[in-house]
Amino acid sequence: MGRTILPERLALDQKIRLLTGASFWRTQAEPAAGLRSMLMSDGPSGARGEYLDERDPSLNLPSATALAATWDVAFAERYAAVLAGEARRKGVHGLLGPTINLHRSPLGGRHFECFAEDPLLSGALAAAFVRGLQRHGVAAVPKHYVANDSENDRHTVDVRADERTLREVYLLPFEMAVVEGGAWAIMSAYNGVNGNPMTENSLLRSPLADEWGFEGPVISDWTAVRSTEASALAGQDLVMPGPDGPWGEALAEAVRAGRVPESVIDEKVRRILWLAEKVGALGEEGASPTAPPPGTFAREAAAEGMVLLRNERDELPWGSVGSIAVSGQAATVARTQGGGSARVIPPAVVTALRGVREALPGAGIRYDTGAVITDGPQPLPLNRLVNPVTGEPGVRTRFLDAAGDEVATDDRFSTDLLFFGTSPAGAVTLEVTTRYRPETTGPTRLSVAAAGRTTLSVDGVAAVTADLTGDMLGAGLFAPPATSGDAELTAGKEVELRVVHDLAARTTRSGSISLAFGIEPVVDDPDAEIARAVESARTAQVALVVVGTTGRVETEGVDRTSLALPGRQDDLVRAVAAVNPRTVVVVNSGAPVLMPWRDEVAAVLLTWFPGQEFGHALADVLLGAAEPGGRLPTTWPAIEADVPVLSTEPVDGVLDYAEGVHIGYRAWLRAGREPGYAFGHGLGYTSWRFDELDLPESVPAGEELTIAVRLTNTGARAGKQIVQVYLSRPESEVDRPVRWLAGFAAVRAEPGEAMEARVRVGARALSHWDGGWRAEPGAFQVHAGTSSDDTPLSGKVELVPQRGRAPLPTPRIPKGR
Repeated sequence: MGRTILPERLALDQKIRLLTGASFWRTQAEPAAGLRSMLMSDGPSGARGEYLDERDPSLNLPSATALAATWDVAFAERYAAVLAGEARRKGVHGLLGPTINLHRSPLGGRHFECFAEDPLLSGALAAAFVRGLQRHGVAAVPKHYVANDSENDRHTVDVRADERTLREVYLLPFEMAVVEGGAWAIMSAYNGVNGNPMTENSLLRSPLADEWGFEGPVISDWTAVRSTEASALAGQDLVMPGPDGPWGEALAEAVRAGRVPESVIDEKVRRILWLAEKVGALGEEGASPTAPPPGTFAREAAAEGMVLLRNERDELPWGSVGSIAVSGQAATVARTQGGGSARVIPPAVVTALRGVREALPGAGIRYDTGAVITDGPQPLPLNRLVNPVTGEPGVRTRFLDAAGDEVATDDRFSTDLLFFGTSPAGAVTLEVTTRYRPETTGPTRLSVAAAGRTTLSVDGVAAVTADLTGDMLGAGLFAPPATSGDAELTAGKEVELRVVHDLAARTTRSGSISLAFGIEPVVDDPDAEIARAVESARTAQVALVVVGTTGRVETEGVDRTSLALPGRQDDLVRAVAAVNPRTVVVVNSGAPVLMPWRDEVAAVLLTWFPGQEFGHALADVLLGAAEPGGRLPTTWPAIEADVPVLSTEPVDGVLDYAEGVHIGYRAWLRAGREPGYAFGHGLGYTSWRFDELDLPESVPAGEELTIAVRLTNTGARAGKQIVQVYLSRPESEVDRPVRWLAGFAAVRAEPGEAMEARVRVGARALSHWDGGWRAEPGAFQVHAGTSSDDTPLSGKVELVPQRGRAPLPTPRIPKGR
């Protein structure tokens, strides 16, 4: 930073201005310091840019659970590199991701956006993601530091967890993202931990800064900072969004009064300048590092993360298929991504039905809805909308002030609108108008989804009136309540639709609005709808049922209330499977769902939220053009009552992590319960034999070891396997998990090929936290296999103390706050 003015050379007001955002997504510029504004963008499965707008779409890659299902750190780096290219194209300096909170409970509403239930798997993927993004000059902002593992009361909940649980489980992925990945920034969470909000928590200083050597700024989650002095002194650096907030003049006054040392302000500014230099926003503007173009990566990534859970009689891949009965609304209404701030607008989406039809143009493919699951408005087709001002396809939006005068107008191409911090100041009303040409004649269920007072009128007559409340940085924004009403429409006869939405009741400083309107699908006779799907399946060679969740079931802002599939999807699957023994079920969800029919069908294929190339990737896997490359990064239960750690509901404002280090598969093993599908499980299209485990007899405390696993592809085609190594310590003075993941490796082999996978087991896997990292000498059992409950190879390694060395003291790095 020698070519720029140092913080001490700037006036106090100049420095403090830099510590709050300039707008919803941008940081402040300071010409006197050579500092340009930096653009932050939500991720982590796409780079949205400054606006969520269908006129400027973004690449929609598979969700974080799909990426985690690859269990492949090299692939995670490639994924992030492609995102870096998107970020650069959108002018983004910092991508808000990866999300590395843990799958503590399958009910977590943001489960799809996080990697895994295991801290080591999450941390290894996070570090790779960070490296892949930052190699191309885009800052990663791992989030949400820390223990933001559920959505209920997320702004106020106080998580209670002992120090060992924090260190070994919830902090570990962040430590790996910082120490191994080299993250340039970190996002602090809304929630509190052990009595203090994270924006005011001592964890911002230790271990983040003093132990891990983190040099970048701590950026707040949007509107998370609610205090002035407490947050400034704790190590919070940048308040977002701006330009308003709790710092500003209040912080300047605290400095002048001596309550906050000016040296604290200088250090914050240094970190912001340090980040700016990393991303090319400081000093003379140079050429941006290049990143790989997306090419066909979205399709490859979707297939790579798909998990084949069941494949009886080798039903998949399909060979010659003459007729297919496809059913399930999810086959035509694809969930490519979860709801919330991770949302982007893709240029196009390939549905499951389209993908199969394009891959098998000569097959007889019949589609039946079977079961309706949508619980809100489906956007109106653009080709049936006319903007009343331009005469072109689309809608007209108008923001009006209290006098009814226009503050801003725009022409949009969607009836699903989200103004994410971009609504104009002074507006008290949003009006959206279009002329709609219906496709059918008769009663039509119109629906509006919005938080607040909203009216939808048809030719001037109110058809839907709603007055519903919602948290405007939670469920009210990302899954707003929906209200419906009926109108009599005639096919081909245009009607004027006008939506008037009251903005005056907004109480947050987010400036965000969510408004969607359209048609709510209605099934008059659900039994008859299932019966039609059954008749199609009865005579088809194979049956494909696509099931999934909805935008209100899996979204930021609210946790799930049940693991059951919505609607009558279970009934549909069972009815189809009863008449066609070759029924394949595709599960389009980002998190575990119950599958009470799983033993009644030929195959179950999990796609997660697979991004914009859903249908093409699905066809690749069904027909064997691609391997289903995924393994479960989280345990899938058979019944909800068996889940050992389930509740995400705070009690008196407190969420107690009483289970300690025993979450996910660790909790299942401890409880002695059998899940539907274990952590790490997944089938491919070939078979494998685990031949031999080679490991040293002993390892000195504080050193890593390398374990060699020899295995053979015994099948007839090339394939992928994830070699998983677990440790156990039955005789221990420490309360340990029954078994814990210590290392893993993704390997590929040709038919008949024998190979050796070398798995690194770090010193941390052989240690525990007890006021510092300690090593308990003695024998550790080593288990190698394909999942937490399938480890055919085992051995033993002796951990021996190093002479003259204290057992694994916590590293102290002379950097930080």
